Amino acid sequence: MRVESKEIIQSSQWHQLSTNEITHHLETNLETGLSESVVAKRQSHFGANELKAKPGTSPIVKFLQQFNQPLLYILLIAGAIKAIIEQWVNAWVIWGVTLINAIIGFIQESKAESAIAALASSVRTNATILRNGKKIQVPSTELVPGDIVLLASGDKVPADLRLVQTRNLQINESALTGESIAVEKNSQPVNADIPLAERTNMAYAGTFVTFGTGSGIVVAIGEATETGRLSQLIEQGTSLKTPLTRKFDKFSRTLLYIILGIATLTFAVGLGYGNSWAEMFEAAVAFAVSAIPEGLPAVVTVTLAIGVSRMARRHAIVRKLPAVETLGGATVICSDKTGTLTENQMTVQGIYGGGQYYTVTGVGYAPPGEILLHEKQVDLNTSPVLVECLIAGLLCNDARLEEKDEQWQVIGDPTEGALIAAANKIGFNKSNLEREIPRLDVIPFESEFQYMATLHQGKKLSPNTHHSELSTQNSALSTQDSSLSTIYIKGSVEAILKFCRQMLDAEGEIVPIQANTIHSSVNAMAQQGLRVLAFAKKNVPTTKNSLDHGDIQNDLIFLGLQGMIDPPRSEAIIAVQACQEAGIQVKMITGDHAVTAQAIAKRMGFNKNGEVMAFTGQQLAQMDNQQLKTAVEDGVVFARVAPEQKLRIVEALQSKGEIVAMTGDGVNDAPALKQADIGIAMGGAGTEVAKEASDMILTDDNFASIQAAVEEGRTVYRNLLKAIAFILPVNGGESMTILISVLFARVLPILSLQVLWLNMVNSIAMTVPLAFEPSSKRVMQQPPRNPRQPLLSGNLIKRIGVISVFNWILIFGMFEWIRQTTANIDLARTMAIQALVAGRVFYLLSISKLGAIIIDTIRGVKHNISDASAIIVGIVATIVLQIIFSQWSLMNNLFSTAPLNLSQWLICVVAGLPMILVAALVNRFDPLD
Repeated sequence: MRVESKEIIQSSQWHQLSTNEITHHLETNLETGLSESVVAKRQSHFGANELKAKPGTSPIVKFLQQFNQPLLYILLIAGAIKAIIEQWVNAWVIWGVTLINAIIGFIQESKAESAIAALASSVRTNATILRNGKKIQVPSTELVPGDIVLLASGDKVPADLRLVQTRNLQINESALTGESIAVEKNSQPVNADIPLAERTNMAYAGTFVTFGTGSGIVVAIGEATETGRLSQLIEQGTSLKTPLTRKFDKFSRTLLYIILGIATLTFAVGLGYGNSWAEMFEAAVAFAVSAIPEGLPAVVTVTLAIGVSRMARRHAIVRKLPAVETLGGATVICSDKTGTLTENQMTVQGIYGGGQYYTVTGVGYAPPGEILLHEKQVDLNTSPVLVECLIAGLLCNDARLEEKDEQWQVIGDPTEGALIAAANKIGFNKSNLEREIPRLDVIPFESEFQYMATLHQGKKLSPNTHHSELSTQNSALSTQDSSLSTIYIKGSVEAILKFCRQMLDAEGEIVPIQANTIHSSVNAMAQQGLRVLAFAKKNVPTTKNSLDHGDIQNDLIFLGLQGMIDPPRSEAIIAVQACQEAGIQVKMITGDHAVTAQAIAKRMGFNKNGEVMAFTGQQLAQMDNQQLKTAVEDGVVFARVAPEQKLRIVEALQSKGEIVAMTGDGVNDAPALKQADIGIAMGGAGTEVAKEASDMILTDDNFASIQAAVEEGRTVYRNLLKAIAFILPVNGGESMTILISVLFARVLPILSLQVLWLNMVNSIAMTVPLAFEPSSKRVMQQPPRNPRQPLLSGNLIKRIGVISVFNWILIFGMFEWIRQTTANIDLARTMAIQALVAGRVFYLLSISKLGAIIIDTIRGVKHNISDASAIIVGIVATIVLQIIFSQWSLMNNLFSTAPLNLSQWLICVVAGLPMILVAALVNRFDPLD
């Protein structure tokens, strides 16, 4: 049989074939469908109509993968070294930190890689089909190529269908194509190279029928459908590391090589001095332990986790821990239009009638709003043509609006929902009006004729039909009495105008039509991105109770135009501007029409060097990789793009070194969301597919929350740099102390266990509070950091070097002075450590909010001390821990320390004071704000 090749089913361009060619190719019958025997054979060959979930990684492997990070290698090596020298307590402490680190990462990423399963659930449904000449319902999983599927309003399309019969069929494909308006379908073949969004003879799995009926032949099931192709794109998407993990990997490897290199050098030089092999091995191990920042991985994890918590409070849920920082480093945000930047609710914004242009306020389907003329609320008693135009839109209409969970929703076509909402703004009620002027007949919209018409019984309206504040009926309504019935027509401007010879003027009088003026208004509205519908009426005798096309095609009276658009969110406009001010490029990627997308972009303030350059999917398809890179760099709007083109755009931007954030809510966004450095899905309106492919989910579906998330992401990165700048100088001072002592055959001023206390307990107690540092006022006034900039910049390395040298002088100087004056090595080591900690406290003040608050308070400037509460807690905790470290006998025995008296404590504090001047110096060339 001809359908036994899966390759043919997947590769054929069904939209270009005629109905006869398809029935011949698939060996099916439009009248009877397939027989049960044929169905059984095809089910055996093609399998079920479902998407196969990618086999998941076992939990054990996922957990072990958490250790596959160079930064954790350092901890594992440190623990191994401690085990080799039989310091088991130290070894287990270090391994415990590593284990905690891995557990946190495992919990954060446990839901990853489930996008395919979400895709599968998004397309399962029941289907009405023809089999053996009977109409039956079956689960969509049982469909096979060649099945005849019957579609009706409200159905979810169960497989990819080539339509063979349609009657006013309209399908909402926004989740697949990004097109916000339902697409009118027909059964005529189209060109082979036409974009997916314009294949009007196809119905795709997972989309929804909003109006009309139709039937089609199943041409693709499961992974061969367009939704299935998206599933494969998600699987094929490169699993990129985030900029943070890339930089930490490089930093960790570099640090590891340096430590191993110097430890080896120390071992070799010591042997050259005639020291024993065992002594030099222990010295090399001591140096390695002092140089390894054991507390850094834990601090990084905690800092990111705190960022997750902060973002959650600002409506951004992070699914993968490093994504917290990634958004802060984003250089480009690629945003889907429909439902992300816009309301995803068609809204009438302009009405033309009688030579006058009315502005409509309000957003979406909700009733609040006004109709204005010359910026003043319109007087309906003197605006009969406006009332007639709104009545036409309300009665020539099959949709309805419902309020659910305090949100207004349209049942039916979104365009018709917008017309109802516009009429509601002046008090009209569709149900009341239909009772007053009952519908007798209807000609549904058909793409061949481009209009819809309804016949209504003639009857004079009662005073309560419309806005209760009207004192008298206007002339337009009062003419609708029982002697005449009325035909209301809506449709494309071209279809309506050719049947009109007359129009209503501003006073509601019938005058000759002014076609040129009307076309000028249409053009003006179209330039704003509005979709324009024309409205007309015709009075007929009450004896007429049915309609045909002949009734429509003469003597119509033109009433006016209504222009609508899916409007941008007001808060998204502010967010886009804020992102651009922060140096982040914002680009719109949509499946919608270029003119509409460009108009929305201009309204929202999108621009690149003052221009709003737009490219279409067809243009992108003809570009080679180099041309595409240029286009994505210069372009602001990318319209009518296919899902794989969204993926190409993201990849092209990444190839130019950009850190790309991608927002979206539809199935069509999922591959690009997964490929982007950070994918951001909408939590409410977003599909499960988009959510599962993302790194972050906005719970309020508000693009404006991205601005807050960017701010938090930048703050996290700044706080991480502060943590590194605080931790590494201690390791630098410790390692310099041990290295120089070994090279000059001096007594070690600090022991390995004491090093571990400083690196783990003291560093974590003092560094974790830095993760709570609030955002700086300047954080959103700076351009994104260069993604090629290493984690340790030149200035940061200088800072670390200067502070390390001071720490070495402090440790070595205090140790030698006390040892020589008291001959008590334990006391000398204890005071050296306490002097180092005192210096660290002053350094912490210099890079934290608390230091700035103290300085401003001295100057008489008041601050909210709660902004620095975490630092205060950290300093207090450090002081308490250091008192325990030296004053408790158990700690004296464990760490070889000695108790201090008050004068010795004061000496340590005074010795640390010069850190204030040193910190002020490094802050001049490397400000961490």
